[in-house]
Amino acid sequence: MISGIWRLQRCTGQNAGICAPCREVSITRPVTSTDVARQAGVSQSAVSRAFSPGASIAPATRRKVLEAAAALNYRPNRIPAIMLSGRSRMVGVVVGGLSNPFYASALERLAISLRAEGLQILLVHVDDALTLDSALDHLLSYRVDAVVTALAVGTRSAARALSDMKIPVICFNSRLTGPWISTVVSNNRAAGNMAARVLLECGVKRPAWLAGPVRNTASRARGQGFIEGLRTDSSVSGDLIELHGDDSYESGYDAICKMLAGGARPDGLFSSNDLMACGAMDALRQRGGLRCPEDVVMMGYDNIPQAGWHAYDLTSFDQQAERLVAVATELLETALQPESGPVSRTCVIEAKLVARRSTTPQFI
Repeated sequence: MISGIWRLQRCTGQNAGICAPCREVSITRPVTSTDVARQAGVSQSAVSRAFSPGASIAPATRRKVLEAAAALNYRPNRIPAIMLSGRSRMVGVVVGGLSNPFYASALERLAISLRAEGLQILLVHVDDALTLDSALDHLLSYRVDAVVTALAVGTRSAARALSDMKIPVICFNSRLTGPWISTVVSNNRAAGNMAARVLLECGVKRPAWLAGPVRNTASRARGQGFIEGLRTDSSVSGDLIELHGDDSYESGYDAICKMLAGGARPDGLFSSNDLMACGAMDALRQRGGLRCPEDVVMMGYDNIPQAGWHAYDLTSFDQQAERLVAVATELLETALQPESGPVSRTCVIEAKLVARRSTTPQFI
């Protein structure tokens, strides 16, 4: 059985395949548990128990095995245990859209949390930064015990396909769930409603909404809450100015340039995420000669590091990534229990308003 890594030993000139001029090092075969057992003077089963969490083995024997393994640079092969138990302790983490610093930060927190639970990570990247649909073929190719992702389940057919895998799936900000599929969501609608109230209290009369892609369910919920909040004030003049981007800085910049070219002049703007808000703020300054918050009051979502930069000082909603990851890990622990059946839950985390100068000093 192949296990461990290649062992290097001094060349004696008696092994096949030796490089004669070198006469120094020869790669022989992989180090196995049998080699460790022989080196430690124990049975092969003792080596197996030494590397199995919770297995019964005398402390002195475990110490001898670990010392022998270190001397031989041996690493245990996990594949036999996976085949016997059917459990890999591996979690497929599906990522996309890492250009947004929020997702990169959330991924790092998630990796730390899963490792702390003794779980290994299989990273699967997809080009579609919005949905899990495009990752299904990748996921079905690997024996993972669970899937965690910041991407939403985009269609009911994808939800059915994920449920048919019969492993726990934990999503962030997904509207669709189903058997085996749970979601941890930021309270996007409530935050959008609060954003409307903040802008109205700042005296905004001509608000604008900078939305993300149509398929982005979190963006849609934020927009719905924002529109509902604006309807509570009759002083808002005219129709809401609706702009559209793709969650990137460039799309926020371009959306404002098109708006200015069309003659629209809002005095307040709520953006579906901070990256677009930063692009929008730069376009307002550079192309419109407008200041924030003196001419345009602005708010974003995600509370990425750039939001706190002096150039932006952007009021934003913090999704509380630490809390999102903690709840997702708790759901995963529950779903991975041997006696657990299909788990399907929706956990809502309140977004925290972080006020900065882009609104007005009264919110700082």
